[in-house]
Amino acid sequence: MNYISHSLTEPGSFTSGIEGPACDREGNIYAVNFAKSATIGLVTPQGEGSIFIELPNGSIGNGIRFNREGDMFIADFVNHNILKVDRATKQLSVHGHEPSMNQPNDIAITRNGVIFASDPNWDKGTGNMWRIDLDGTVTLLEANMGTTNGIEVSPDETVLYVNETVQRTIWAYDLNERGEISNKRILIAFPDHLLDGMRCDMEGNLYATRFGKGVIAVISPQGELLREVKLEGTDCTNLTFGGPEGKHCYVTVSDIGNLQVFTVEHPGRCWGMWK
Repeated sequence: MNYISHSLTEPGSFTSGIEGPACDREGNIYAVNFAKSATIGLVTPQGEGSIFIELPNGSIGNGIRFNREGDMFIADFVNHNILKVDRATKQLSVHGHEPSMNQPNDIAITRNGVIFASDPNWDKGTGNMWRIDLDGTVTLLEANMGTTNGIEVSPDETVLYVNETVQRTIWAYDLNERGEISNKRILIAFPDHLLDGMRCDMEGNLYATRFGKGVIAVISPQGELLREVKLEGTDCTNLTFGGPEGKHCYVTVSDIGNLQVFTVEHPGRCWGMWK
């Protein structure tokens, strides 16, 4: 049955810092803080987990994305980095570094590898948004927003979405081929609970984690709330798509400390990027 969630990994298999899931071309799921902090965990489609890498220098990951070549990118919120991992060799390098970031949190990526990063300041309730180009150049797109968190690109890459956790608002921008944004507008705002990570499906619907409510909100490109998918636990932090047809939605849930999964109608955009 579609849209019915169940646990993929055991409760407590990840720390409460579980975040940033992303699937590789083979359908394995990666998420941060498996078993202990500062790790990247690898979970098979059958739910078997192990440590893929441990991050050095005090780095702790948040959002994870893959480019189409299979390189992994990790938002390292401690050291203000976007890290790059060669998945074959597990060689780690700094792809982008910006000391003036509060803490890169979630990241989105285009088909040609341009990265967008949210950058919240939790104490002040503010945030920024950045673009990281292929050569690692970091450009500030907008400052003095609310607490920027979930971020995603539409399937046709003409819209950039970013949400503000505390303000409970999802913004949409027009996105051009140079990675520039314009025409900022509210897609949807919620009266309660919080927002965290987001992903689009191939139809352009946006899946947003409602932290504290324990549901995934499915929102149309026009800003209509289509459905809510109930999870085990309340504190869902992020999600990704995988599975043989891209219709398995994997969710990180921090108060349970595990990955959960449900199936959906349309494949996810992040899965579609592999095609």
